[in-house]
Amino acid sequence: MPNSSEHQHSPEHPHSSGHQHSPERPRRIRVDREGPLLVEGPVEVTDGDGVVHASDRFQVAICMCRRSRTFPWCDTSHRRRKAAPQPDRAEGEET
Repeated sequence: MPNSSEHQHSPEHPHSSGHQHSPERPRRIRVDREGPLLVEGPVEVTDGDGVVHASDRFQVAICMCRRSRTFPWCDTSHRRRKAAPQPDRAEGEET
């Protein structure tokens, strides 16, 4: 669920937060293979359905694993991993 600094807008009603990125330097994005994209905010993200998700935070984590319940925002679902299968133990073997 988005917090008060995150908004969701339909494509018919674009969001204008009044924040503009400084033209003096490029927007910084950090890529991590095992995690989300970290993007300097504020940002507006348009999803595949054309819905605009906006955040006024100074930095946002954008989900890349698509497991997040708050997609497109990361909720750290990428950290949950299935336990490795345990080898079968022979009957009578002690643990």
